[in-house]
Amino acid sequence: MSETIGFIGLGVMGVPMAHNLVQAGHELVVHDHGREPVEELVAAGAAGASSSREVAERSDVIITMLPDSPAVESVVYGDDGVLAGASEGDLLVDMSTIHPTVSEAVAKAAGERGVAALDAPVSGGDVGAQQGTLSIMVGGDAADFERARPLFEVLGKTVVHVGGPGAGQVVKACNQVVVALTIAAVSEALVLGDKAGVQPDVILDVLGGGLAANRVMEMRRKNFLEHDFTPGFRIDLHHKDLNIALETGDACGVPLPITALVQQYLRTLRAKGHGGDDHSGILQLVEELAEHRIGERQTTTKA
Repeated sequence: MSETIGFIGLGVMGVPMAHNLVQAGHELVVHDHGREPVEELVAAGAAGASSSREVAERSDVIITMLPDSPAVESVVYGDDGVLAGASEGDLLVDMSTIHPTVSEAVAKAAGERGVAALDAPVSGGDVGAQQGTLSIMVGGDAADFERARPLFEVLGKTVVHVGGPGAGQVVKACNQVVVALTIAAVSEALVLGDKAGVQPDVILDVLGGGLAANRVMEMRRKNFLEHDFTPGFRIDLHHKDLNIALETGDACGVPLPITALVQQYLRTLRAKGHGGDDHSGILQLVEELAEHRIGERQTTTKA
């Protein structure tokens, strides 16, 4: 007998992920604080619920996709939360990006109620969510991972069990370090090259064919070249993720000096009112520091 899937959190990532599950034939019960995404999913074939507790009461596997640790704690705990409505034998799969210690606490609280829990944050952004090609890093019990694997394979292309509770969040923190530093590096390269007289699209073409090739240039090419910072993944959220990485580094005795520098880029952009921009918007700060906007080169002459 197929399991009913609950899905809580219908944002930029959650909506396409939920759509993919419906299209794959899964029976879905959804909830979000906003009405429009719920109505969109109901029109696609899902059932709506009025609370997180109701989702859990009507589901066997509950997926959460939320913005931060406080949001997860709010949805999981309390009289109207997931654990209040979940039954023994249910599975909670949190696909949010949160602090590893929060994931560990959620797994412990769930276990005390006979509910299994996985932390399964994702990478791949809005495009990966839409195309079902996310990278999913999963912490928790191996048997619970196997139970959820068919769902993960609908949502992602790379699905890896990385360890026990909280381990998925640790790997996601590592991922977010690399992504943030790569965006900053690409931004600096584009501003340097363009100000020195080379077209930015040419720079991306050449870098993409060598050792410097990376997915950031692939997936955010349009954002960089057109200064289109419509959020796929907001600066506010990446700032939160680097805080997690830096706090985890502090707890583990691992210095992260370059991560700390890029975090200051993000903090500066937030202070300037750009927290809602896509994280490729780091380019804006690099341009400001260089007093140069790519694609608008001025002809320079030698003295």
